[in-house]
Amino acid sequence: MSCVGKSAGLRPPGEALSYKMVEDELALLDKNINEFWNKFKSNVSDTSCQMVGLRDTYKDINKALAEKLSVKLKEEERMVQMYQGYQNQICRQNKLIEEKKDNLSKLIVEVNGKKQELEALTAKIQDLKEEYAKKKETISTAKKANDERLQRLQKSVDLYKDRLGLEIRKIYGDKLQFIFTNIDPKHPDSPFMFCVHLNEARDYEVSDSAPHLECLAEFQENLRKTKNFSAFLANVRKAFSTMVHN
Repeated sequence: MSCVGKSAGLRPPGEALSYKMVEDELALLDKNINEFWNKFKSNVSDTSCQMVGLRDTYKDINKALAEKLSVKLKEEERMVQMYQGYQNQICRQNKLIEEKKDNLSKLIVEVNGKKQELEALTAKIQDLKEEYAKKKETISTAKKANDERLQRLQKSVDLYKDRLGLEIRKIYGDKLQFIFTNIDPKHPDSPFMFCVHLNEARDYEVSDSAPHLECLAEFQENLRKTKNFSAFLANVRKAFSTMVHN
């Protein structure tokens, strides 16, 4: 200190003035530095506060966005699950539809087959109906012819009943039984008989003669050729009479 004071006291006036100016400049610089520092600290403090506020605001916004994003992700996940469920359901429905299509195709084939069988059966039934109608007409015609022949036989019976002692009976199998009497002079009531019926070919068939006549088959053939029943009856009676007298 004493050295400084000594030196100061020894400095010339101009040098002392210059030294004061330096001290003033240093003081001013120090003042400016302090003011800058204070301002800097103030600015830094304000900026830090702003940054903290911005950070908190960012955190709040980020949290809200994260929550919204989480909700949206869960919603999208639920939608994806629903979509997958719908896809699975559609796949099952498509599979069922394909199975039903296959079953329907098989059923159509079966129905077409049954339809063809029905058509064939219907045609067969129609043929049977036509055949039955023809047979019915044939039977009706044959029955009519048979009735006409029976009527002629009945007329012949009526014609020769008294003269020939002839009786005709209708017996089983649509047969007519012819019974002659008055053939044997010793036993006028003794019966001589035979049967006549129409076979499937609608021809006369003579059978069951009693007593048996060997020539009955020949008489039958002549009757089929000539259709003359009166002559046939006369020949049979004559054959029975010859048998008695012999």
